[in-house]
Amino acid sequence: QVQLVESGGGLVQAGGSLRLSCAVSGRGLITHVMAWFRQAPGKEREFVSAISWSGDNTQYGDSVKGRFTISRDNAKNTVYLQMNSLKPEDTAVYYCAGALPWTVGPDLRGPFGSWGQGTQVTVSS
Repeated sequence: QVQLVESGGGLVQAGGSLRLSCAVSGRGLITHVMAWFRQAPGKEREFVSAISWSGDNTQYGDSVKGRFTISRDNAKNTVYLQMNSLKPEDTAVYYCAGALPWTVGPDLRGPFGSWGQGTQVTVSS
C-alpha cells in the first residue's frame, strides 16, 4: 500500500496551464502503475492518464490527449500531470491513484487500490 498526496491545483483561465504533483510514500512505490483521474460535480469519475512504473507506457483519456502529459520521477517519488490548453470542462477534482503492475492490464485503466485526497482544478472561461 502506498500513500498519495496531490498538490498543484488552483484557478486558471482557459488556455492556461497547471502542473499537478503526486507525492508517493510507502512500500514498493517504484513498481506501481500511477494514474490520474478526475471527477466534476454531478459526473462520474473519469480516467485522465496513467503511466507504467518504467514510464515506457503512457495512456490518456480521449478528452485530454494532446493537451496533458503524465510523467514520473521515481528518484523523487513523484508523479506529475502537466496540463496545457486548459478548458472550462477540465474543471474537476483531480485524484492520483496507484496500483501494483500485475493488477492492471496494458491499457493501465485499473483497478487502482491506492488513492489520494484530490486537488481542485478550476478553469475559468
